[in-house]
Amino acid sequence: MLSCRKLSYTVGDFTLRDFSLELNRGDYCALLGPSGSGKTVILELIAGLRPLKKGSVFIEGKDYTRTPPQHRPVGLLFQDYALFPHMTVRQNVFYGLKNRRRRKDRSYLDPVKILNSFGVGHLVDRYPGQLSGGEKQRVALARALVVEPELLLLDEPFSALDKETRISLREEVRKLHDQWRIPFILVTHDEEDARVLGDITVSLERGGVLENLPDVASAT
Repeated sequence: MLSCRKLSYTVGDFTLRDFSLELNRGDYCALLGPSGSGKTVILELIAGLRPLKKGSVFIEGKDYTRTPPQHRPVGLLFQDYALFPHMTVRQNVFYGLKNRRRRKDRSYLDPVKILNSFGVGHLVDRYPGQLSGGEKQRVALARALVVEPELLLLDEPFSALDKETRISLREEVRKLHDQWRIPFILVTHDEEDARVLGDITVSLERGGVLENLPDVASAT
């Protein structure tokens, strides 16, 4: 389903060396580690937001190593939600469909229906500045999923939320994963998030070893 083979990348004083990861359909992988351990860099390499100098990324058996991010079958939820402040909720979610090639063998979701499923359908005409943190998160999730990705990447999705909202949304994301049965990769520094959500946990340390997966090299 997802095959990352010997990814290597250097930015500043951080170097990722020969990182490999294999996920099957329905896997939920948590990348757990402190700031600076390379978690977000790995997500951005998979999504195509950083140019990979060495290694390869395969999704559903197809090589996407050199494919631009907008043409990869990947949904990405950013830590800061990355909603466009000048667009309404409806416009933000519809934007997820731009620059995407609609595959004839897939039935794309109605953005309004997916917003309704997240309980924010009544907010379609509001702007991000009028939403709570939990509402912004749900809108960002809807935008990531409306293109029916083969893989969903979540970058610290709960870090800015209060405890009650965090627990509630974490449960929703788990149910969402069980429903969609596509690989999820969660970046987090919170061990509870990793324990509750991750079927597979990869522990990263800035100088060291990645645990819980065989044949995965270290990030230093």
